[in-house]
Amino acid sequence: MNELKGLHHVTAITSSVEKNYEFFTYVLGMRLVKKTVNQDDIQTYHLFFADDKGSPGTDMTFFDFPGIPKGVHGTNEISKTSFRVPTDAAIEYWVNRFNRLEVKHFGIKEQFGKKTLSFVDFDDQQYQLISDEGNEGVAPGTPWQKGPIPLEYAITGLGPLFVRVANFDFFKEMLEKVLLFEEIDQEGSFHLFEVSEGGNGAQVIVEHNTVLPQARQGFGTVHHAAFRVEDRSVLEEWDQRLQGYGFQTSGFVDRFFFGSLYSRVAPQILFEFATDGPGFMGDEPYETLGEKLSLPPFLEPKREQIEQYVRPIDTIRSNKEFVKE
Repeated sequence: MNELKGLHHVTAITSSVEKNYEFFTYVLGMRLVKKTVNQDDIQTYHLFFADDKGSPGTDMTFFDFPGIPKGVHGTNEISKTSFRVPTDAAIEYWVNRFNRLEVKHFGIKEQFGKKTLSFVDFDDQQYQLISDEGNEGVAPGTPWQKGPIPLEYAITGLGPLFVRVANFDFFKEMLEKVLLFEEIDQEGSFHLFEVSEGGNGAQVIVEHNTVLPQARQGFGTVHHAAFRVEDRSVLEEWDQRLQGYGFQTSGFVDRFFFGSLYSRVAPQILFEFATDGPGFMGDEPYETLGEKLSLPPFLEPKREQIEQYVRPIDTIRSNKEFVKE
């Protein structure tokens, strides 16, 4: 069986694509590599923030479903998204940056031997930065070269995904038997699993929690998380494997930028399996990624209708110079 290659992307829900764009571009210094719409709900924006080249394993993406209520954090949810930074010194840099920009954070902590810095955005979406110092395994991405963050401190991709569950035994069995993860460490109620090459880019941290109430999805929460596979043939192997263990799947879905397969692997936990390619540069040049409303060919005939649904957002950055600070 071809193993999963690590994290591919995490998709969350925002109350405001405008604020979301500002936060990820100007505060976190991640590059908007695609401005498109939810292919299943064309009235909804779908923004993709990633590394300099839109590499798989570096994407944090957002939907803005009109009229959706605020989510409630609890158990049975993908609870927190991690971003990798190169060193422990980078974590110190981000404390100072967050203090200066008045981003709510919870100070430097250590978990599973790595320095971390947890923080939230305007929706109370939960994130952490994690140091790659001493990290081995899945390679990081490339920091946004023209962004506002000095390259030695900049975000280079996704780190461990946090999942909080009430039924830990079931979730552990699913991760190990079905998805071929291995539990490698435990600290209290937190269990560290990894797959493939391992390291920060291929880890899931599962928190066993039966005290919190059931989470409720809405803005400020994660919608789903995706893991990397090489290509469509491997995706179809995974489809057969999941079904063989009794999980329902979506079957192959062509997302144009990558191929996908979806399965609800536990109560309220939606996992996607996504191919590394074709990627984000098929319809836009590197220099102006994310600056126009990009639609896959099957939605292009509806462009006029879609442009009436989604309000315009100015995402032009190629004519701006960011001061690194």
